[in-house]
Amino acid sequence: MNTTITDVFFDLDHTLWDFDKNSEMAFDRIFKSKYPNINTLDFIEKYAPINQACWKLYQNDQISHVELRYNRLKFSFDALEYQISDENINEIANDYIEFLTDNNHLFDGAIEVLEYLKPKYRLHIITNGFASVQDKKINNASLGGYFNTITNSELAGVKKPNSIIFDYAVNLAQASKSNCIMIGDCLDADVNGALNAGLDAIFFNEKNIEVSQDIKQIQHLLELKNYL
Repeated sequence: MNTTITDVFFDLDHTLWDFDKNSEMAFDRIFKSKYPNINTLDFIEKYAPINQACWKLYQNDQISHVELRYNRLKFSFDALEYQISDENINEIANDYIEFLTDNNHLFDGAIEVLEYLKPKYRLHIITNGFASVQDKKINNASLGGYFNTITNSELAGVKKPNSIIFDYAVNLAQASKSNCIMIGDCLDADVNGALNAGLDAIFFNEKNIEVSQDIKQIQHLLELKNYL
């Protein structure tokens, strides 16, 4: 146990909740039902980097929520050279959000590490995801009981890496920044955002990308036991 830390903040998507796996299942359901000539894996190959790029624009306030939901699909279908109407894109966007939370695969070790941490620390979530969707993910995956507070960007009025969302979350937790640590998969939003706001941070480097040795990192959630 780290005696200087009292409060542990987690990102949700790509950190605890296996977004890629759950997202693929939601698209597969849509395509098999309404677009059987679209191969889900071919679509995901185009969609995954496009979605990531769109999210980066969104978290830096360069596109809106509506543009994010439309652009990531439109650009993916364009990359596949698949002709589809705006009406159908919007229908898929709505179905996707509805179906996404029906699948609730978590990363390996998520529940075990939360069970390990819960008696020792106060646990919290900070997420840039949309409030209604994130609440469903947390509830459907039976995660709610582990967390004292949940901060989303709609509540805070800004998104990670803006330091205001970290200030908001720490105040909501009634904690001191010097006793807080953030765990997340995004170097920019989670790690650098937290460090710049005055919190400590651990990078969930599940894809094992090369990063500075100065950054605390784990490749598996259970490795948090080495730090906490």
